Amino acid sequence: MDILSIDFFLITILFFIVAIVYSSIGHAGASGYTAVMALLGVSPLFMRPTSLILNIAVGLIGFYRFNKAGLIEIKKVIPFLLASMPIAFSASQLDLNKKYFYLALGLILLVSGLSLLQEKKKIPDELKTKNISWPLAIICGGIIGFLSGITGTGGAIFFTPLLLHMKWTTPKQASGLSVVFVLANSIFGLAGISQTGTFFNFNMTFLWISVVVIGALIGTHCGIFKYSSWNIQKVLSFVLILAALKLLLNAF
Repeated sequence: MDILSIDFFLITILFFIVAIVYSSIGHAGASGYTAVMALLGVSPLFMRPTSLILNIAVGLIGFYRFNKAGLIEIKKVIPFLLASMPIAFSASQLDLNKKYFYLALGLILLVSGLSLLQEKKKIPDELKTKNISWPLAIICGGIIGFLSGITGTGGAIFFTPLLLHMKWTTPKQASGLSVVFVLANSIFGLAGISQTGTFFNFNMTFLWISVVVIGALIGTHCGIFKYSSWNIQKVLSFVLILAALKLLLNAF
């Protein structure tokens, strides 16, 4: 793909939009970046490393801003990372037939997104939260780490709904914790992929990093200061549905 091509320009604009929307809820956008590239015919070998390097760039911005706003409690995310990081590293090196996996996972995420979108009860910021169970968190972290590794995402599309469903944190705190989770898994996932000899286009990636960083600055500001919990809930449902459609498209 040429840097001066229409496809490159379109991908760049869509990456910017993805970075704004996803970073506003503590996600880094890997599933969105992958969906954009898949729809525009980018090689699958190029997708995962590119999505993860963009994930890391956006994740670093999100970590700084959510942490500065006091929305990150590192001790809450530690049990999830204990299993997710090494498993994401190993899973990212697997060469699997993902057709049926994408189909099942896409349907699950689609149902989850639609259910959240139709949920009439808003999740309040002052929600009384429960203590995180370390054994359960380690198990869930390992499962999400595996899904993260084989799909080339940071795992936030699974992690954030888990936190909210279990009432382990409030929506805005979930966004902050997701940033840490995504950043760590993206780093370990990219490290795993690098062991397979897969590379990305440095010139294109550098330009895309610049664009998504600007998008992340806008998105994280909106997520911290502008969006209500209900708006975060609606945006999250959009993210889940978008990720589901991307997975279903890859299954056929």
